[in-house]
Amino acid sequence: MKRTSTRIQQTVLVAALAATLTACNTVSRISDIGDGPKTSEITNPTAMPDYRPVSMPMPAPKMAEQSVNSLWRPGARAFFKDHRAKEIGDILTVNLSLSDSASMSNKTERDREDSENAHVTALLGYETKLSKNNLPRDFDPTAAANFGNTHSTSGDGSIDRSESVNLTFAAVVTQILPNGSLVIMGRQEVVVNSELRELMVTGVVRPGDIESDNTVPHTRIAEMRVAYGGRGTLSNLQQPRWGTQLWDILFPF
Repeated sequence: MKRTSTRIQQTVLVAALAATLTACNTVSRISDIGDGPKTSEITNPTAMPDYRPVSMPMPAPKMAEQSVNSLWRPGARAFFKDHRAKEIGDILTVNLSLSDSASMSNKTERDREDSENAHVTALLGYETKLSKNNLPRDFDPTAAANFGNTHSTSGDGSIDRSESVNLTFAAVVTQILPNGSLVIMGRQEVVVNSELRELMVTGVVRPGDIESDNTVPHTRIAEMRVAYGGRGTLSNLQQPRWGTQLWDILFPF
């Protein structure tokens, strides 16, 4: 009973939380009637609540060599000023061209049948008295137990998907790692016909991989994370109602 009461309390808590979040979403959707979703304000990425500095394995630090009476500075890439991003707050252009496809098919079948027989033929002379000790009269020690199990499993699944994303956008350097690599973050929001499209990309870039025109392809971005989606009238129509989503989570069968 105590376990059942705990489960009921957990279910009620989840339902209350879902109702609260749904109420906030409902109020937001009602405020967007006639105007559509609004873009968010430009903010400092490092001041966002979910921002976390990147920590990665770093090589051992090296002492810079001093060149006496030399115009060439160790580590410099040119005599003239380099306009590529290299400091926190600098902007560079990211060329994102993703083309991904996958096809997989899997089929599994399993059959299993088990049986086991147990009998008592000798037990210190008590085998003949087993039927007299609170056992049925027709108890036969030579057939004391008989177990049998039959299992069958069949599964069939397939995946066929194709994705393509081609975008060019600007990103900001938010952090410089000890080895000189740049942590970048880029966000883009576009509203078209009351539908808001959002793009966010984060990752780590080596300064040497940035082209002379201050661009970098996505293939040179390590630990890249891409989030591309939207919200608005069309996105709301494509999602099931919150009651259906809650039912899918709580229904055990």
